[in-house]
Amino acid sequence: MSSNSTQRGMPPLPLLIFSSRWLQLPLYLGLIVAQGVYVVLFVKELWHLIVGAVNFGEQEIMLIVLGLIDVVMISNLLVMVIVGGYETFVSRLRLEDHPDQPEWLSHVNASVLKVKLAMAIIGISSIHLLKTFIAAGAIGAGGLPFCTPEEFMLIKDTSVAAPRCTTLTPTGVMWQTIIHCVFILSAIGIAYTDKIMNGVAARRTAEAH
Repeated sequence: MSSNSTQRGMPPLPLLIFSSRWLQLPLYLGLIVAQGVYVVLFVKELWHLIVGAVNFGEQEIMLIVLGLIDVVMISNLLVMVIVGGYETFVSRLRLEDHPDQPEWLSHVNASVLKVKLAMAIIGISSIHLLKTFIAAGAIGAGGLPFCTPEEFMLIKDTSVAAPRCTTLTPTGVMWQTIIHCVFILSAIGIAYTDKIMNGVAARRTAEAH
């Protein structure tokens, strides 16, 4: 029996509740738009890197490259949420035997998606923390302006911090490191809980047979 005929045989209220999953469709379409915005941002930063390659120092170039990696990792996170979330909570994509089907999509579920998202967030946090550590060596008693490469060049030329700069302080670096460690512990907790639940489910299946 097809899914359409099954849905037609459902009572009105369960059918309404089950069909409400399609309300998530605009959310995933919005994330696709956000993905396009990140592509524009990546091209913009790459252009700044190419144009300023002669004038930028090693630190400025490294910050831009880390920013590009950050954009790519966030984009990967968006892909996992869009594809995995739609497959898990809305409808099947029916990509069986498709040559470009992601390997992880064949066994995706809510637990797998949570673990992968947690690992992606840790990767993004690692990039931000690395960018902070690059500038941490120059932190003084009053803090260090932590800016985009363009603003950083302006500070070097004028000795005046650009208004959009944030101030990087030893306390801020410490808290950023603590938060990163919390992300890691959270991911370990999620993975361990998932392992326990899968073990219980496997034992129940074995006992049933």
